[in-house]
Amino acid sequence: MVTVASAAATDRIAARIGPILAAILSVAAAEATVTKGAGLLAVYSAGLGIPFLIAAFMVEQFSSLFSRMKRHLATVERAMGVLMVITGIGFLTGSVSAISIWLLDTFPALQNFG
Repeated sequence: MVTVASAAATDRIAARIGPILAAILSVAAAEATVTKGAGLLAVYSAGLGIPFLIAAFMVEQFSSLFSRMKRHLATVERAMGVLMVITGIGFLTGSVSAISIWLLDTFPALQNFG
């Protein structure tokens, strides 16, 4: 199960990195100087690498948190399973679209996001 989750996460990361990296490379190639292009790539690389460094330094804190949450894990997994089934039923019946329309009608400020 861990291997499948890791593969899926890696696939999602790769799908997001590819188009963004292509755009950064295109902009970097169009810059007037090599220094400006290298600066753009350095900022992109830092933005990609810093979260992994933070995650590496936070492993111990996460382990202690996870050990405390372990006794609640079965309940959380059941709740997430129920939410997934409800979401799937919503997609199959078209309820997700109806709920989206209701949310936009009820909370017009949501139209400003994205």
